[in-house]
Amino acid sequence: MKAPQFTLPFMDGTGYFDLSKERGKLIVITFWVSWCPDCAQDLPKKEALFQSMDQDKVNMITINVPGRERSVRDGEKFAQKFLTQPTLRDNNRDVYDLYQCKGVPTTVLIDQKGDWVESFDDKASFFSIVEAVGKWMENSG
Repeated sequence: MKAPQFTLPFMDGTGYFDLSKERGKLIVITFWVSWCPDCAQDLPKKEALFQSMDQDKVNMITINVPGRERSVRDGEKFAQKFLTQPTLRDNNRDVYDLYQCKGVPTTVLIDQKGDWVESFDDKASFFSIVEAVGKWMENSG
């Protein structure tokens, strides 16, 4: 299934991310909110993975979901403190809903051809996500 297209602003104000311009790379998207204990455990692991990935082949981004935050500022503070990977701000919860998320964190994999190939909910283990990223990297070669 083709991944639903979106364009969202980078949280740091440096422009916009347009999914339609990202073909050729595996895309790993994590939806999150600042108050979520599962996100607080998941995001540092994803940050370490981001630091070790070949960014010419994999594009890891996170999307803060203001429609589920206590305040927009909470998401901004969390991102500034803990994340170096590209972080986007959803339009309320539009993209979160587009990708049929039921909770946070939710991780979505989009392959190099732009197909939505896997989703992981808040109960998925970090290892299962890493395993899937490895599998889709192998399939691209």
